[in-house]
Amino acid sequence: MIRTKILAATTALLLVAGPALAETLTAGANIGNVPWEFQDENSEIVGFEVELLREVAERLGYDELDIQNVPFNGLFSAVQSGRIDVAISSITITDERLQSVSFAQPYYDSDQSLSTRTDSGITGTADLDGKTVGVDTGSTGDMYSTEREADWGLAGISRYEGLNPAMLDLAAGRIDAYVSDIPAVAYYLKDKPEMAVVERLATGEQYSMMFAKDSELATKANDVLTTLKNEGFIAELHEKWFGTEAEATTSTVEVREMPKPKS
Repeated sequence: MIRTKILAATTALLLVAGPALAETLTAGANIGNVPWEFQDENSEIVGFEVELLREVAERLGYDELDIQNVPFNGLFSAVQSGRIDVAISSITITDERLQSVSFAQPYYDSDQSLSTRTDSGITGTADLDGKTVGVDTGSTGDMYSTEREADWGLAGISRYEGLNPAMLDLAAGRIDAYVSDIPAVAYYLKDKPEMAVVERLATGEQYSMMFAKDSELATKANDVLTTLKNEGFIAELHEKWFGTEAEATTSTVEVREMPKPKS
């Protein structure tokens, strides 16, 4: 079993365990991305993807896992340069991204969401004229909002490195609404009645682990994910972290092909 401990660093939070296949499996994650990878009250790095990656690493024969805190937008260059072996952070598989990186098969189906304060008067995107929306830099929420900035009549888009600083600005009234992945936002807001998700923005997104282009490790991880789906391991993680059973037709349960670029 992989051993774990937390090491302090100036700008990185490290989740460590011990070595094998290569000495260490080095991963990047945007720590603070609840409930995927975040620091709990005991200063331990936890979350759905942390547990999943730890299991994948163990099945591949590693006994050391080093998770480095990397801003979301920096994960792409980090895997491309080889600074990290794999990236996690509810990363959406897109054809554009598949031109320069590789993904294992998806393990979560998602959409974007529009959240705001309950006293804002905003009930959906139709109410965003003249408003400022927050997004996570380089995320699909950023791309989605940027494409619709004129249609929505936005006064501006504020970009953040993660959900927590965006939500603090939303609560303080420095932004009017926030566009981001619905599972993370719903999890964050479950004990914050002053804010709510007011509209689900259907995008058909799917999340997976990201690797360097044509990485052999991506193929190996993909095979492990197939095994973990067949064993029901990922479905159990879903129930643990979201409190509900994963639908049988989702990529959390069904084995899917490894994504390939369309062209």
